[in-house]
Amino acid sequence: MTDPRIDAGRLLGRLKALGDIGRDGDGRLTRLAASDADGAGRDAVAGWMREAGLEVLVDRIGNLFGLWQAGAEDAAPLMLGSHIDTVIDAGIHDGCYGVLGGLEVVQALREAGARPARPIAVAAFTNEEGVRYAPDMMGSLVYAGGLGVEEALATRGTDGTVLGEELARIGHAGPHEPGFLRPHAYLELHIEQGPVLEREGARIGAVENLQGISWQRVTIGGEANHAGTTPMSMRRDAGHAAARVVTFLRDRVSRGNSPTVATVGCMSFEPNAINVIPSRAVFTVDLRDPDEVRLRAEEVALVRHLDELAEMEGVTISVERLARFEPVTFDAGIVRLIEDAARRRGLRCRRMTSGAGHDAQMMARLCPAAMIFVPSAGGISHNPREHTEPADLVAGAEVLLEVVRTLTQGPG
Repeated sequence: MTDPRIDAGRLLGRLKALGDIGRDGDGRLTRLAASDADGAGRDAVAGWMREAGLEVLVDRIGNLFGLWQAGAEDAAPLMLGSHIDTVIDAGIHDGCYGVLGGLEVVQALREAGARPARPIAVAAFTNEEGVRYAPDMMGSLVYAGGLGVEEALATRGTDGTVLGEELARIGHAGPHEPGFLRPHAYLELHIEQGPVLEREGARIGAVENLQGISWQRVTIGGEANHAGTTPMSMRRDAGHAAARVVTFLRDRVSRGNSPTVATVGCMSFEPNAINVIPSRAVFTVDLRDPDEVRLRAEEVALVRHLDELAEMEGVTISVERLARFEPVTFDAGIVRLIEDAARRRGLRCRRMTSGAGHDAQMMARLCPAAMIFVPSAGGISHNPREHTEPADLVAGAEVLLEVVRTLTQGPG
């Protein structure tokens, strides 16, 4: 066996090639789950998996796997992966780097004549972004048993399509039951999508935990009336009440000495006219914290504020829970392996929390899991200006390669 090496040109070339799939006439990249563009991206990745000598498998929710039956075929596989679906007007690295970085690691090992003691699987999970179908991280959630496959397949998208029908249409509704490969461990390579590594001059993030997420939709009912003739004291203004929730969340989180974050990302008014007091406001609340106790406390504080606000403003308020994921603590042993691999390569490494949700948090329900981060320029992601230096992309893949070699060198 020769010393396995990452082929930088191949890795970066595949990232660019995948990033060219799903662009519109204006050059915007949009590859939503189970769309034609997603199908084309999946076909490209499956082709590269076969090129690398992997067996291509697809489960019923459309999760795509490349399996290398190396070593002891009856041993549980080490799984590497992420996703290739994107947000609207996306960058090229989010998710795709984890899939193609994992594939590059396996191909490097095969080409070097390695004989790992267990199989290695590369996964591309369905609908991680959750833009077209809810919830996000759906493929890995179903795979880990957190959502029934029939329920997930029946999900209706924002465009009225049904996920199961769309997966069949693009040729990626597979025969295997989700969970058919029970991993020994799971590793996800990813861009940070935040500014911490770049700000601190670190090349590698050893992700030790991941924030819990609480998504809610709030609907406030008021009374439409003339904007010029209705005195301020006599208004039941749903728009004003919604604005008070936004400022409450910002003020509360800003005053606290904790990593809690709160975001109102969507908001709409009815009748949405410049000279009419809003009779209805609908908005989302995204709460995140790496500590479950604090996250619950923020949820309770929001409920209390909404109750007080309804009475004070004379409005009605209802809340719908959209998603709720508890914080995840990743495997301490694998986190140490990431740190050790970075140190041996002379790369400054920082332990960190993931502020975003990832497939790794679902896979952690099944097996030991961890993540490797590389810097994002300016902390920008979900944006066409998303960028990570090529040297950092290669360095992250090299760290992943070393950790994979360690985890597959014996029965463990």
